Amino acid sequence: MLKKEGSTPSTPVEEPFWALKPDALLRRLQTTLAGLSEEEADERLRVYGPNQLEERRGRGTLVLLLSQYGNPIIVILLFAAGLSFFLGEPLDAAIILAIVIASGLLGFWQEKGAADAVEELLAVVQVRVMVKRDGRLRELSPEEVVPGDIVSLSAGGSIPADCRILESEDLHIDEATLTGETYPVEKEPGTLPADTPLARRANALFMGTHVVSGTATAVVARIGTDTEFGRVAKSLKLRAPETEFERGLRHFGYLLVRLTLFLTLIIFAVNVYFERPVVDSFLFSLALAVGLTPQLLPAITSVTLASGARRMAREKVIVRRLASIENFGSMDILCSDKTGTITEGRVRLHDALNLAGKESERVFLHAYLNAFFESGYRNPIDEAIRTYAKPNISGYEKIDEVPYDFVRKRLSILVSQGEGALMVTKGALENVLSVCSTAELSGDTLIDISEVESKIRKRFEELSNSGFRVLGVAYRNLTSRAPVGKEAESAMTFSGFIVFEDPPKANVTETVQRLRDLGCSLKILTGDNRLVARSVAEQVGLPNVEVLTGGDLHRVSDAALSQRVNKVDVFAEVEPNQKERIILALKKSGRVVGYMGDGINDAPALHTADVGISVDSAVDVAKEAADIVLLERDLGVLAAGVSEGRATFANTLKYIFITTSANFGNMFSMAGLSLLIPFLPLLPKQILLINFLTDFPAITIATDSVDRELVDRPRRWNVRFIRNFMVTFGLISLVFDFLTFGILLIVLNASVGAFRTGWFIESVITELLTLIVIRTRRPFFKSSVGRYLLLATLVIALLTVSLPYTPLGALLGFISVPLVYLLVLGLIVVLYVTAMEVAKRVFYEKTRF
Repeated sequence: MLKKEGSTPSTPVEEPFWALKPDALLRRLQTTLAGLSEEEADERLRVYGPNQLEERRGRGTLVLLLSQYGNPIIVILLFAAGLSFFLGEPLDAAIILAIVIASGLLGFWQEKGAADAVEELLAVVQVRVMVKRDGRLRELSPEEVVPGDIVSLSAGGSIPADCRILESEDLHIDEATLTGETYPVEKEPGTLPADTPLARRANALFMGTHVVSGTATAVVARIGTDTEFGRVAKSLKLRAPETEFERGLRHFGYLLVRLTLFLTLIIFAVNVYFERPVVDSFLFSLALAVGLTPQLLPAITSVTLASGARRMAREKVIVRRLASIENFGSMDILCSDKTGTITEGRVRLHDALNLAGKESERVFLHAYLNAFFESGYRNPIDEAIRTYAKPNISGYEKIDEVPYDFVRKRLSILVSQGEGALMVTKGALENVLSVCSTAELSGDTLIDISEVESKIRKRFEELSNSGFRVLGVAYRNLTSRAPVGKEAESAMTFSGFIVFEDPPKANVTETVQRLRDLGCSLKILTGDNRLVARSVAEQVGLPNVEVLTGGDLHRVSDAALSQRVNKVDVFAEVEPNQKERIILALKKSGRVVGYMGDGINDAPALHTADVGISVDSAVDVAKEAADIVLLERDLGVLAAGVSEGRATFANTLKYIFITTSANFGNMFSMAGLSLLIPFLPLLPKQILLINFLTDFPAITIATDSVDRELVDRPRRWNVRFIRNFMVTFGLISLVFDFLTFGILLIVLNASVGAFRTGWFIESVITELLTLIVIRTRRPFFKSSVGRYLLLATLVIALLTVSLPYTPLGALLGFISVPLVYLLVLGLIVVLYVTAMEVAKRVFYEKTRF
């Protein structure tokens, strides 16, 4: 077994692994080409730990439980409860302690369920890597990879760790995330000097990069934080960018903390000034702080988002990052490729045509040779050619390959032909024509390309306008069988066209309209030519189709693009880096942009978009970059997911609204009254009980139904709106609290116990009803309340009214009040609900959100 250096797990290869000969490196890593045994791999995993850059964000059960009591106010409250015990008030101390512990357990139960649900969902779309164990290839998660593993890599796959290439074929790697290199770099086996710079280590592969084309077998040399990417991440403390929702919650939290601390200190100081018991005053102030602090906000936010993610999963939408749900719901622009999303995604070869537009077996043979021997990224175009027909190619052998790249937009294959060789090239028509000097009319008759170039383009336009995708095919006879490079793509002969069809999906027009009804506009970003893109856009009902090509984008400044980008529905013939530029221009214009992609070249755009969307069948690098993964590549699935995302956001805001209205109204009125009367309006344990009881219905918010008007258009986090909401409805709560005080003290001449009991009942019932009223913009009786929310509200309401008449109520300081108290309080509650409904109608008429 490899020796573990130091006190923390470290990778066993101390000297540069790119400088060792392959045999020496395998011996150092104590592995073979057959890979590790399962037993050895398990042992190394135990010693070196999982292959990850940082500990999983998910916390252990005990840590999660203890974190519920990590709030400084809760810690002080626990200390104060202990102090009460030693001062001769063990019952009060026990009750306060029980309520605090129960509140923590409630939050723990909710967050634990949410965390488990998220883990289950993420497992559905987990990236996998092919690793050789006991001589056989197995699919594992990247975290299970250990030093000495032999991994098999192909186009679209992510590099799971720092590796040394043992074998490769036409291997090209995108290292932009690590080196900043714009274009893919070629990699091959070999041994390099120890001082070779990172960007020139052609025999090494690095975690965080991905395969663009070709295949490779490599041995893992470094994992986790010992990798090059790990060192960068560790030094920069890299983390996912904060979403608007997370930023809003953070600012909201700062506001509450400042307000809570200020109010707590003032109330404590005033009560001490009036010579009330110090411990009671201290506990009262802390209880007010607990009442003001939305203790369950983190838990309820997590639960609501996790619950929303589970509902979205039922719609075949998997959320990889919970905070992205808000961006998903507020998305008002969706950028998408057309293949497989708008079209059926089953590319079929329609025909192989010569220059005369007639079916040609010779043109198809050339295309078939190119597709059959291609070894890079397995794409639907080549698959369509291979499955269309199977000509006899037994007389051909592959010699070399010039892989496709996104600059040349061509793929060339060199095969043996008699004593010489035949190079066949296919790709975008313009890019193929650019390397042709002649064209084939029939048989071996050749003509100068300039004489038929206009005819070729005219045929191309006719086919493209009919919605077909058209590629060009060319060939060149060579006398030598020596390997070739890109420079050999010259003086070629144009052979003909290969024509593909991929019609729009049957229901895509209705789906595009549904997205439009949801306030989300569709923009098509495609590498296809402008004619095909326009034809498809018109077929699916995009209005006033304006097309901007990649060539146009090169001539448009960033400032001009930001002004024009919202008016363009179709971007055709675009390069991968241009997709990113289009998304940035849309974001600068104030739009919330989603990008849907599944290819190798989509990762930058997925990162740049406000919400990156991919599909389960996408290449690994696209799934890793995405926030949302669709289990079906269908805009209908996406539209359903957008509605669920908006419903989740709406439910999350409901708890914030209840916190900023009823809680603040009740706590401010309690604080104000404590300065006017000679006793504490409520005992600390009674305040904590109010907070605990009203939290019960709040935890069911995640299951509440959402009115249609709350999901009919994108909505974004708006701190000003929340502040205005807090002031408006908090003041109403404050007014009715003082009305209750006046009636209890002046009209009913209530004793201290009766006052506390009456106000306790009024506080809980009005807060429960506040949640029912403000959860909808409609009159509350015209909105369907979620079953669990309604049940929890009724149970807590009955418990609240009956509690003072039980022995437990007496322990809590309540007394049995006459029926007249309940009738008067009931009338106040009716007036309160009426006032809230009137205020709600006026507020939403004047305020748009």
